[in-house]
Amino acid sequence: MNPATRISPQSFIPGHFLKAIALGLLLPAVSWSGGIAPIAPAQATLTSAAQLRQQGLQLRQQGDLTEAIAVLQQAVEQEPSHLNGRVLLGWTLHKAGDRDRAAQELVDVVIRNPFQVEAWNALGIVDLVAGNIHSSVASHSWAVMLKPKNEIAHYNLSLALHRLQDYDRALLHAERATQLEPENPHPWIAKAIAQLGQGKRPEAIVTLQAGLALNAGLQDSSFLKLDLQEAGFSEEQIDLVASLKN
Repeated sequence: MNPATRISPQSFIPGHFLKAIALGLLLPAVSWSGGIAPIAPAQATLTSAAQLRQQGLQLRQQGDLTEAIAVLQQAVEQEPSHLNGRVLLGWTLHKAGDRDRAAQELVDVVIRNPFQVEAWNALGIVDLVAGNIHSSVASHSWAVMLKPKNEIAHYNLSLALHRLQDYDRALLHAERATQLEPENPHPWIAKAIAQLGQGKRPEAIVTLQAGLALNAGLQDSSFLKLDLQEAGFSEEQIDLVASLKN
């Protein structure tokens, strides 16, 4: 690893992680003057918000992200203290490409509850895709501390650390992700490019083939590229995978 790219505590300062930790952990929740402390809603509102969340999820699954966001926003407005609903909205905003609003929504969640693992996972992915790599590493590192058997965080940590040329740690997290989710090809592919970064090309080729064997469709180069883009790989990382495959 190039010493210039080694991660230092100062490298975590930018991004959403510090903001969320500073506001969520260093300030007592009861001291908020803005009135964002959770308020127990009436049962009728709970039912209505739950129905909206279900409708929004169905719309997202159908590919109608615009309408899904509108419906999920209504659910959040009706029940702002339901943090999983806010994570659902944040992730849908991310899927729609509105990463600024997605990050804002997810940061609001972890401010309210700094121990919300799903929100940290989602925030780390949003930052990874947006290129905020140090913030992504910080968010996913915290998520692993909260939940050590967190295959999502381990996998995305591997991708982020690889982009920082910290190949040894990238490999460690990729290996952990393959142990936690062995049937998922993406951690295996992340492991392969980490091995390549270490100069272990023969081992990387074997690892890549093991990952591709888990999904026959990945043998098609066009499908593989689209799949890896969706899975958080950068264009440079996708090119490395192609160099190993060819």
